[in-house]
Amino acid sequence: MITRASGYLRLSDDPAPPATEELQRDGYTLLAGVLSAGEVAAVAAEIDRVFDELPADERVATRRPGHYEPFRYEMLNRSARCQEVIGHPSVLEVIEPLLGEDCHVIANTAWRQPPEESDHGGRFWHIDSGPHIPRDPSVPWDERIPYPVFAIAAHIFLLDCPLEAGPTGVVPGSHMSGQSPPARDEDDLTYQGRGVVPMLARAGDVALFVSDVWHRRLPPGPGDPGRYFLQCHYGRRDLAQRLRPTAVAHQLSDEAIERATTSRQQTLIGLHKPFFYDA
Repeated sequence: MITRASGYLRLSDDPAPPATEELQRDGYTLLAGVLSAGEVAAVAAEIDRVFDELPADERVATRRPGHYEPFRYEMLNRSARCQEVIGHPSVLEVIEPLLGEDCHVIANTAWRQPPEESDHGGRFWHIDSGPHIPRDPSVPWDERIPYPVFAIAAHIFLLDCPLEAGPTGVVPGSHMSGQSPPARDEDDLTYQGRGVVPMLARAGDVALFVSDVWHRRLPPGPGDPGRYFLQCHYGRRDLAQRLRPTAVAHQLSDEAIERATTSRQQTLIGLHKPFFYDA
């Protein structure tokens, strides 16, 4: 566990919730009943409004038609209720001991996937950026050093997510591998003898997982109800926000942008193509 109470990050001896320890050890945890039924309905109504009022955010032109329709980005900018719920104390008390008290939101996307919408949502095993500490698989991590966490994803469920819905599956402990997962979609992936765990949830629950943990959407089954949740990625203060693409959200003058004529010159000054978190 860490804290930035003194200005610099340092290890903390303060007690942390069991969910925090599980998140650091296994790479995932589930917080049950964070939102009441009334709160779930209110957040869902706000997200439905955003879907009705705003078109899909088309951020990469080469994506297939309809790719972006199930999503709406930067939800905290578009809904006061969404901004409120991503700061829920039950979530912050779990993630702050791993990311620091000054962690911030780096992405905030609503997912409203209809039944059998199975070709998006991470069909192949992947990680959300990273790995943040790449490591040769032959080099074991020194267990005396707490494994650092740089970003954490939250799925705030607005609809029950049973196995038939194709929930997110995670491979426990894989966030400490220092490796990206094999590029395949089999459900029997393991890491150090531990197999896939489906993150089943009810409306009002919050699933948390470390960005480096191997995960994917599992195949939906008969009776798939679809998936409906508010996603929020929290990152350490040192990670840049990705609520909007750098083409529209940056700290550059028009002159600096005009001088950057090559791809590397553009990325050097902070103009990146949309990728993890923002596309």
